[in-house]
Amino acid sequence: MSIIDSLRWKRTLRTASSERLLALVGDRDAVAVDLHFLPDGSATGTVTVLDGSGIKAEDLPALLARIDDDFLPGIDLDDGGVTFTVVFARGAESFESARS
Repeated sequence: MSIIDSLRWKRTLRTASSERLLALVGDRDAVAVDLHFLPDGSATGTVTVLDGSGIKAEDLPALLARIDDDFLPGIDLDDGGVTFTVVFARGAESFESARS
C-alpha cells in the first residue's frame, strides 16, 4: 500500500462553496487541503504537504488524483476543471482570535 492510499481524511470545515480537509498518516497530520468551488463548475485548491509526512514530490500526482476522486465529484483533474497550488511546509499551530 502506498502512502497516498494510507491517508485518512478528516473534514475540518465546510461551507456552500469551500471545504478544508486534513489528511493523517497514522495519528500524524500530513496534508492540509483547502478547496474552493467556483460558479463555473471548476474548483481550485491549496494543498499543503507537511514536513515529516513521508510524502515526496513524486507522490504528488497520486495525491492530487486522490483528492480529485474523493472530494471533487463531477470535476475531473484530467479535463482541466481543477487548479491546485501545492506547498511543502513545516507544520504550525492553529491560532484563533479571542472574542472581546
